[in-house]
Amino acid sequence: MQQTKTNSSYINLDLSLKYKIKDINLAKQGHKDMQLSQKEMPGLMAIRKRYGPQKPFKGLKIMGSLHMTIQTAMLIDTLYELGADVRWASCNIFSTQDHAAAAIADKGSAAVFAWKGETLEEFWWCTEQALIWPDGSGPDLIVDDGGDATLYVHQGVKIEKNPGLLDNKPGSPVSLDEICLMDRMRKSLKNDPEKWTNIAKNIRGVSEETTTGVHRLYQLAEKNELLFPAINVNDSVTKSKFDNLYGCRESLADGIKRATDVMIAGKTVIIAGYGDVGKGCAASMRGYGAIVWITEIDPICALQAAMEGYKVVTMEEAACYGDIFVTATGNYHVITGKHINEMKDEAIICNIGHFDNEIDMNYLDTNPKAVKINIKPQVDKWTLESGKSVIVLAEGRLVNLGCATGHPSFVMSNSFSNQTLAQIKLANEKLETKVYTLPKEIDEEVARLHLKNLSVTLTKMTKEQSDYLGIPVNGPFKTDLYRY
Repeated sequence: MQQTKTNSSYINLDLSLKYKIKDINLAKQGHKDMQLSQKEMPGLMAIRKRYGPQKPFKGLKIMGSLHMTIQTAMLIDTLYELGADVRWASCNIFSTQDHAAAAIADKGSAAVFAWKGETLEEFWWCTEQALIWPDGSGPDLIVDDGGDATLYVHQGVKIEKNPGLLDNKPGSPVSLDEICLMDRMRKSLKNDPEKWTNIAKNIRGVSEETTTGVHRLYQLAEKNELLFPAINVNDSVTKSKFDNLYGCRESLADGIKRATDVMIAGKTVIIAGYGDVGKGCAASMRGYGAIVWITEIDPICALQAAMEGYKVVTMEEAACYGDIFVTATGNYHVITGKHINEMKDEAIICNIGHFDNEIDMNYLDTNPKAVKINIKPQVDKWTLESGKSVIVLAEGRLVNLGCATGHPSFVMSNSFSNQTLAQIKLANEKLETKVYTLPKEIDEEVARLHLKNLSVTLTKMTKEQSDYLGIPVNGPFKTDLYRY
């Protein structure tokens, strides 16, 4: 979230802390919700059963930067049961479910530093607090979502090589988010000029959860700046085509409804972006009876949207017609101040892409003629100079996690099964420093683990059919080039 504040309040690390959360007394409710999730997360439960006795993470330290939800608590417990020493922070200031964090703290399966409604100073403190163990060492492995933990280590190493990067020059940090990070880097450099260089040397690798984080990894690899092996979990079919598409198909509406109680039927909903996330969002809103318009930069995605019967327009065309706006691009300033001024009175604006700058919140935050009234947590009414108002959800951050509880457990079981198997691969294999994807066999196995819960019976090829197609009877059934 872009802000004009130009300084931050530095928070010192306290490595004696076993956790920092909202309220440990919420643990009982967290334990109950985790119990409910067990049946809905068959992939994780099967992995525990298969790998638990082997303890593939024994002696290894795993740091996680990923939304601290009930589903993530199930992932943490899985890593712990497989032998890991775990520390955790959330990757979004609004996404923590406090009863989930309390349950993990109460169990002791991870040192957790997360609560809903962190400030940006607290967010980066939590990230570093989770990256550093009580003895001052760093992790062996990282589970990342959006690349914050990976960024932290890489930025630390870069600054230790070139401290001049901390100087205030043209192009220096302009957002409070960046300023808070750089303040921590400045303090770290002063205390130990080789801290992050030494930590990076011992990291075996990272598994990355989301589209934007994966994009950053490939950028680092292309520049030869990647410091350790990385596994792109996002592009596993059982992640991107399930979490991104089917998860958003349910959790977008959940976030909007909980925040506003608005009737969606008959409204015009503008979805910015028609990738897997946008596809799920568009299907959801259409299912509620909305008139759905799409904005796209990619001609293939635009053609897909048109073939599904959606109207494809620009945001400039859509701004004055939409009742609800949803950004799902991962891009920067998809909705600008100019767009906001053209919107209908009390249009609803929200984001379900990973980052918080798809909506130009800086325009509202810095405009003295824009008046903010908080309706309830993560729901703000901004009255503009024209007298019209807009309703902004979760301050432009993830609406499904800021205003609701994120994706359902079942679809997250797919994603987190891939994360766990990626971590096992990083732990067991000495990989080159580049970005990998998981093999097709693992993708198909993750899918297979979830079929029983849906009463699905697979057809099995005969040997004759297998020979005819040149495909093994038990798979893999598609080449890596198949798009699904």
